[in-house]
Amino acid sequence: MAYAALSSLMYTLDQLLKPNQSFVCQTSTQQHLESLYQNIFVLQVFLDNTTKETKDIETLKFIEKRIRDVIYKAEDKVDSSLRNIILADCTEKREGAAKFFEEELLKVEKDVDSLNKEVMLIEFNKNGSKSAELASISSSLQKSTIEENTIVGMEDDFNIILDRLTSQTEELTVIPIFGMGGIGKTTLAKKVYDNSCIRSRFDEQAWVTISQEYNERQMLLELVSSITGSKHETSNDELMEILYRGLKGRRFLIVIDDIWSTKAWDQMQRIFPNDDNGSRILLTTRLKYVADYVSCPDFPPHSKSFLSLKDSWNLFTEKLFKKYPCPPLLEKTGKHIVKQCRGLPLSVVVVAGLLGKMDPTHDNWTKVMKNLNSFFGTVSERCQSILSLSYNYLPQYLKACFLYVGGFPEDREINVSKLIRLWIAEQFVNARKDKRLEVVAEEYVEELFDRSLILTGRQRANGRIETCKIHDLLRQLCLSEAHTENVVHVMNGNVLEAIDDQRRVILLSKYEEKYDYRLRHSSGIVRTFISMGVAFPKEMCSIISEFKLIKVLDALLIKTDFSAVIPQLVHLRYVAANIEEGLSLAKLRNLQTVILQRLTVLDKLEQQVDISRMSEIRHLDIRWPLYISNPVEAEQPLFLNNLQTLYLYKSPFVAEIIRRTPNLKKLKILDDSEHPDWPAILDSLSLVQDLEALHIQTMKWMIFCGDNFLPNLKQLKLTCTHIRWEDVKLLANLPNLEVLKGDRAFDGTYWKLDEDIVFHKLKYLLLYGPYNLERWEAAGSDNFPVLEELKLVSLYDLEEIPESIGEIMTLKIIGIKWCGSDVETSAKKIQQEQQSLGNYELQVKISLMVC
Repeated sequence: MAYAALSSLMYTLDQLLKPNQSFVCQTSTQQHLESLYQNIFVLQVFLDNTTKETKDIETLKFIEKRIRDVIYKAEDKVDSSLRNIILADCTEKREGAAKFFEEELLKVEKDVDSLNKEVMLIEFNKNGSKSAELASISSSLQKSTIEENTIVGMEDDFNIILDRLTSQTEELTVIPIFGMGGIGKTTLAKKVYDNSCIRSRFDEQAWVTISQEYNERQMLLELVSSITGSKHETSNDELMEILYRGLKGRRFLIVIDDIWSTKAWDQMQRIFPNDDNGSRILLTTRLKYVADYVSCPDFPPHSKSFLSLKDSWNLFTEKLFKKYPCPPLLEKTGKHIVKQCRGLPLSVVVVAGLLGKMDPTHDNWTKVMKNLNSFFGTVSERCQSILSLSYNYLPQYLKACFLYVGGFPEDREINVSKLIRLWIAEQFVNARKDKRLEVVAEEYVEELFDRSLILTGRQRANGRIETCKIHDLLRQLCLSEAHTENVVHVMNGNVLEAIDDQRRVILLSKYEEKYDYRLRHSSGIVRTFISMGVAFPKEMCSIISEFKLIKVLDALLIKTDFSAVIPQLVHLRYVAANIEEGLSLAKLRNLQTVILQRLTVLDKLEQQVDISRMSEIRHLDIRWPLYISNPVEAEQPLFLNNLQTLYLYKSPFVAEIIRRTPNLKKLKILDDSEHPDWPAILDSLSLVQDLEALHIQTMKWMIFCGDNFLPNLKQLKLTCTHIRWEDVKLLANLPNLEVLKGDRAFDGTYWKLDEDIVFHKLKYLLLYGPYNLERWEAAGSDNFPVLEELKLVSLYDLEEIPESIGEIMTLKIIGIKWCGSDVETSAKKIQQEQQSLGNYELQVKISLMVC
């Protein structure tokens, strides 16, 4: 995480160079800060460029470790001396602390300057280090051993690729297969390549493996050898001509295995003639963006999926027992072991190989089952030479993000919004021109998905990724790499033993009474502390108070009062914790994410939290009975221009707060008071032009109207608003509304939508009762021209769904839950009518019916 370490220190320096930090820095100090910032920036650019250009992984890792060690120590000096200035309670102490800070800054500047000179003198092996060569050889050997010509569980994939290769399209067609390392892409391609039908169809066939480092000459030699049957030691241009002439006028199949870049494809494709004779190129890659780049419109990339448990078991038994069945006594234990492979063929084959080295007895397999963690540690080691290629090929800015994902608990879906907030707080996300950090971070998630390093979980109603997952073997890779990068993930045992000398601590273990949770010495090195366990002792609060320089604290699962601790942790960028008393955040100038909740639930508002000077704040979620104080009453309140997400619970100052947060993207307002000042609130909302998601929960809400109200709103959720059905038409004035969720939001027995009421961009509509709605009349496709999903919940009295809903061409799902039998009948009728017209895409999903 050398790159991330540089980013973190650069952020601190950048904050100090802002005008409002003059209390820290005199003019001379600012000059040193600027010089230090430039030196660090040079190192970051060097890392970026070197990662793209060098094959010498061994030397690169040495440089990264050297940079990381020096920058971590530099950051410790800067943060520690800066903390003394911030916490100084009088002018004399502050001046003394500022002088010490400048002295430390000069030392840091000298250290980084020396580091720069040292790094620039290091020479790389242009052909790659010896260890990298050995790793490449090991990878090739392992791939040839593991990816044998068997397609257990890939029959559907095989038939799809076979159909595409033999289609009637005469034009030269590229057929890409993509998926994570070890998922069976090469196995599938090889089985198709060797198929007798394919061999008889094509005049020429050739196979070339590209791998990470594209070597044009090696590729040409392999192809020419396959096509002509002989080797030609001549120039690249002559090899291209030989190859082109050998393929010209002939129907050919070329397999390009394991390609890693679009640039490599651009250089290769010119050598393949297009004679409109049905020639094909079959290509495998781990990178979705490469697959998308090379694919033809009529043949989208084929995503190689994981094996089902049944197919995993069949592959396992075939590898281990050949044509014989698994002994019945071993079957239950064996299936439990195979289940842990999570459908990755590579893992299944390696597990079979390891178990094949021991006697197939019930006792042996039971011992393996009871020690799965250590067993799969061995499995992971056997697979690393293949999987680590994906990690080593990552650009610098993505490496830390990927390792961080591995810190989340095994088999748990990871909330993408939370992950993004953590990445931003850790300074893993680099600003890109004209883009919010949250948007850039979403692009990072997509990049990791496109590289087959993370998997998508649940999707939001608007199609965006809500959760992501990581395969267990890739998680093991993360843990292995993260261990050397000062990120530790504790599964069991004494937590504090793991905390010592670690920079980032993510706790997954539960509290165990047998351990002593007192610190043996101060752990000021800790910068991140995240608790994902179920319970921890009260002593954890005093332990965390020792993390003086901590920047990320997620302790919501620790049911302890952090009121006294948080104000002292002045470098916090991210805090999620429980509190019992009011607290001041005035000195926490770098806060970006604040999630605070009271341990004790009270019936009235108790504690104010002042946010008026939090210029860096991006996400704010302060739970009732805490509330945000009136910003108008604060001394020199700022406009919180960075604030993206705001949750307001029973706040008496909603309108005033919204007026000072002009760039909000997501807003939730919860207010069940009798007379909220809705005119003022709606007036303030009209100022938030970039708002994309709004959730209002109240006992009464004044409907808004107007052609230019919330022009960019895409998602609207209304809870307990009791709007009359005849007023719902006003929501059609929201020009970009894609998702509308109503939870006890509307009142009345009759809802009629005339043809002129059009929700132009609405894709998802949820109506959640219990309502007294009986009749619903709509013009279907006229009202909802692009609707994709309709969900009806708890509409007990509704007579039927309008038949015209079935005429919406884009509709894919009608979901029904806890409604009357008439609704179920009408939904099935709509589906049957559509099927009679040839539309088999519309699904009706019915669950837990109440008649």
